[in-house]
Amino acid sequence: MTDDRLKELRSEIDALDDRILELLNRRAKAALEVGGIKSERGLKFYVPEREVEILRRLAAANPGPFPNEGLKAIFREIISASMALEKPLSVAFLGPRATFTHQACLKHFGESAQFVPQINLSEVFEAVERNLADFGVVPIENSSEGIVSNTLDMFVDFNLLICGEVLVEVDQDLLSVTGDIDGVRKVYSHPHAIAQCRGWLERNLRQVPVFDVESTARAAEMAAVDSSSSAIAGEAAAKIYGLKTIRKRIQDNTNNFTRFIILGKQASARTGSDKTSILFSARDEVGALHLMLEPFAKYNVNLTKIESRPVKKKAWEYLFFLDMTGHIADEPVARAIDELKMRAQFIKILGSYPRAT
Repeated sequence: MTDDRLKELRSEIDALDDRILELLNRRAKAALEVGGIKSERGLKFYVPEREVEILRRLAAANPGPFPNEGLKAIFREIISASMALEKPLSVAFLGPRATFTHQACLKHFGESAQFVPQINLSEVFEAVERNLADFGVVPIENSSEGIVSNTLDMFVDFNLLICGEVLVEVDQDLLSVTGDIDGVRKVYSHPHAIAQCRGWLERNLRQVPVFDVESTARAAEMAAVDSSSSAIAGEAAAKIYGLKTIRKRIQDNTNNFTRFIILGKQASARTGSDKTSILFSARDEVGALHLMLEPFAKYNVNLTKIESRPVKKKAWEYLFFLDMTGHIADEPVARAIDELKMRAQFIKILGSYPRAT
């Protein structure tokens, strides 16, 4: 490539960047006008299904070579920054920062939201219920370790809806101040992260004690002040706490995802690619669970998860958590749930929301 051609291409890129900047500001002005109309009419400020619609439409229309994942990330930030011009969203999450829950927040809401870390799950639920935050983000299940039972328990005591979900690929790294595995005398991490890396730890650090702490971020914080310690945490924690990577991706299952849910008070409209979650309890009778699930087979509703939890206030009684494909506004889902209401001892609709891809 000649120097003249290189200069031409750089000039073209500069001109395109100027055009993108102009269009971004035009879009921001239009978004502000939309916000003003919403405010006048008392409409919902944040409409997650609209954001999903935008991202899906753009990904479907993208001819390339720009990758769809990069396209979605850019437009998520554009949407986030545009909303912040009107009113930054306040999002409570199971903290601290640099955890995978924080990463889920950034992936869903973008950098321009205001993220408020909470020390436990009940504080996240309480912040949203008391209007101290617009939304909350908590983990609900991991592909290796299964359901986060404490999250399910919270739905019994709080009247919040699931209005979205986020899937985050969980890569666990071994981190320390020095980056030298020979100097590791202690390993810290969250119990779930330790469980996900158990095989690697037994093969490589069998004689090194492993300690549970409240989060992977806390583990990174502890490793940052003790050169003999290491932390199992994500790449974001390494950046924030100034740690070096000893080994990357030490989790035993490389296909490791955590599903996070978005908590709120507003129901999400139908998008055409949705999921519905419910809680219910069965009467104490023969074949009760079969009777509870029968309507879903009858109306051809696909159940994607069923999980049981003991009722804490009553011995030997159980609540069932159910995920299904479809929206409560879809006729098959609505009919199945209506029949379940007649058979169940208790039922609570946790929400219909856009399904994560």
